[in-house]
Amino acid sequence: MGSSFGSINTALSSLYAQRRALDVTGQNIANANTEGYTRQHVVMQSQTGSIRPAMYARSDGLGSGVAVSAVQRVRDEYLENRGRAEHANSAYLTRQTAAYSSIEDVFAEPSDTAMQAQLHDMWDAWADVANNPKDSAARAALIQRSATVADGLNTAHDALAGQWRGTREQLVAYVDEVNTAATHVAQLNDTIVKAQASGVTVNELEDQRDLQVLKLAELTGATASKRPNGAMDVFVGNSTLVSEFTPRQLEVTGALRLEDQGTDPLTLRWADTGTKVTVGGTMGAMSDVMTTIIPAISDELDVIAKNLIDTVNAAHTGGFQLDGTPGTDFFSGTTAGTIAVAISDPSEVAAAATAGTLDNTVADGLADVGTSSTGPDAQYRDMIARLGVAAQSSSRRTEIQATITEQVDSARESTSGVNLDEEMTNLLTYQRGYEAASRVLTTVDAMLDQLINRTGLVGR
Repeated sequence: MGSSFGSINTALSSLYAQRRALDVTGQNIANANTEGYTRQHVVMQSQTGSIRPAMYARSDGLGSGVAVSAVQRVRDEYLENRGRAEHANSAYLTRQTAAYSSIEDVFAEPSDTAMQAQLHDMWDAWADVANNPKDSAARAALIQRSATVADGLNTAHDALAGQWRGTREQLVAYVDEVNTAATHVAQLNDTIVKAQASGVTVNELEDQRDLQVLKLAELTGATASKRPNGAMDVFVGNSTLVSEFTPRQLEVTGALRLEDQGTDPLTLRWADTGTKVTVGGTMGAMSDVMTTIIPAISDELDVIAKNLIDTVNAAHTGGFQLDGTPGTDFFSGTTAGTIAVAISDPSEVAAAATAGTLDNTVADGLADVGTSSTGPDAQYRDMIARLGVAAQSSSRRTEIQATITEQVDSARESTSGVNLDEEMTNLLTYQRGYEAASRVLTTVDAMLDQLINRTGLVGR
């Protein structure tokens, strides 16, 4: 049978439980705007009476109050894993779109001063020379406009090389961030496992870890998996970045310049084994930009420059200068980065096909190159069109992915985020519970006062 004083313990346990619930609710409200914070929920459990009484003891079967069995994070692991994957995809596409935008800025097409217009002006200059082969001013203008085209190709190549260099430097910085975050996750794993073994609540530590893992997902496309002991393993590609308490390190090796990419390709690899690692997220996009996108466009630009050089030089060396001397190479170099006008004297322009005449055959033929379906102009237009399509496609996919990511984040927030209206309701609920438990305690105290101080006084 329950003790007369047992009700005091029952009411006291409720006071403790309601106060703990109020503390947790206050913690939720305090961290409503804290990045990465997960709403916490108090789990209360009824305390049972004696279920195995002594031989001659009897129990009334009533419980002995309430206890807080756990303070849980309200978190959906499926949504968390989905959120990491969508954030990784969004980060990849965002970075890729930014890279395409920067490359488009290099060429700035369409424009009255961009490469297409410069090529058009150069072919017009050849037409002017063809119309008046003896005019020194027309020849000088041709050299100047040709130099502008060469400078434009040089500038475009240098801009692509600069973008490649800047991306590599940023990739190295991101690798340092990943290595630091991986070390932090491993340290948090160690702390969480030890704390859980001691019965300590580790919700805030798990929030910090999840925030670091989300950062790793955005940077590398990392995925994560929890162990039964509370530790979390992090994977990049098919390899482990963090295995319980042990982190691994990434490093960048290979080409330091765009020009070296063909002979010493840039590689993102594991520092301990030297094995190449395939990453997603921001770093995956950067890797693709440096190993595929920029080199491909640079190669196309070199092909255009070589076509221009070979076409003009082939015609020019077959012609004759104003004084009857055979023509020399009009352009020097072999790539977009090295092309330059090789002559400086207007009289060296070999516009004639026959020595000692004012024949304009060579100049007239070169003036028509701009309209050729296999000329450098056509190649340049095709390159710009492909670049535009790729950039537009990437931009559209980025917008779609941003919407998907936002929807997943909203679902995560509805589960894990702090709702102030809900917390205020909980606050009132636990407050009323505390007040009711206090009233029970007061009532039991009055009953015991009656029993102890007043019972048996009548008739004395």
